[in-house]
Amino acid sequence: MDVFGKWESESVVMEDISLSKHLNLDSRLIPHTFGRSAGKRFGKEELSVIERLINKVMRSGQGKRKLSGKYIRGRKSCGKKTQAMQIIEDAFEIVERETKENPIQVLVKAIENSAPREDITRIKRGGVSYTVAVDVAPIRRIDEAVKNIALAAFSSSFNNPTSAEQALAKELILAAKGDPSSFSVKRKDEVERIAKSSR
Repeated sequence: MDVFGKWESESVVMEDISLSKHLNLDSRLIPHTFGRSAGKRFGKEELSVIERLINKVMRSGQGKRKLSGKYIRGRKSCGKKTQAMQIIEDAFEIVERETKENPIQVLVKAIENSAPREDITRIKRGGVSYTVAVDVAPIRRIDEAVKNIALAAFSSSFNNPTSAEQALAKELILAAKGDPSSFSVKRKDEVERIAKSSR
């Protein structure tokens, strides 16, 4: 069964072996599991990556931390899954029209290019706290990449005539190419640069 009745995921190729086990590409006509695996341990692995992107688009933006000096809020789809699904479907159509590729393949490439491999954590020893570099788990890598892709759509369509669908499609295309001007690739490079200095 094709996603949204338009795109199949069987031919999608994953180049990053470390993510392939945790990146679920189940084809569903409507990517909505009604939170069946929400309470399970590692339940995110059972969710299709498209549904995970939909769930991130439903969020109310950055939340506690500021993005570029201001709080970014969602594009009126906070908690509205049907509306978030429509945004994703429209963004996929734009991606397909512009790249002539399967948008699911473009999404997978974008996640692979914007998933950070290294991050920092704070350690406290003898009353002194300092940061050390740590490897990022594959599930968290996917989560961070999907979150940053959704945040890019928020930030570039906030107080802007650009629609959420166009902003998301643009971000997916840029991230799939590994373009440094992509918000999610920029965030990944920044996190890895900070981690490198904390080794």
